[in-house]
Amino acid sequence: MIVVVIIGLLAALAIPAFQRVQRASQNARVINDFRVFAQAFEIYNAENGTWPANVGPGVVPSSPVSMASDFKVASWQAVTAIGGRWNWDNFLSSNSEAGISISGYICDDAQLAEIDAKMDDGDLTTGNFVQASSGRVRLILARP
Repeated sequence: MIVVVIIGLLAALAIPAFQRVQRASQNARVINDFRVFAQAFEIYNAENGTWPANVGPGVVPSSPVSMASDFKVASWQAVTAIGGRWNWDNFLSSNSEAGISISGYICDDAQLAEIDAKMDDGDLTTGNFVQASSGRVRLILARP
């Protein structure tokens, strides 16, 4: 009986620690993917003088070869570490912005704020990393 209680106490201590490490890993992966994709889109813009056309979630804009030789197509098309799909948004023609978004994420706002604190200003309503609408966060690369 004592052994079972000790194992239960150890599990009670270990599970929250595991969840913190898992969340930190998810955040790091999303941040890294945002940076890699942002660099690929900025290279595309520098080489072509324009941003790629708007596409739907999980769809690779333009050709990966013209984006960058190391564009992670499989990562772009897969579900992100926080759920949802990567999406390229180009709304510059309607006087809005262009950027990379994740639509349909399943994490909470606290986790998004942690990501924002490492990428931007820690406020999901200002800066370049914003909560664009319900179920969508965006890293803005260009504004009109």
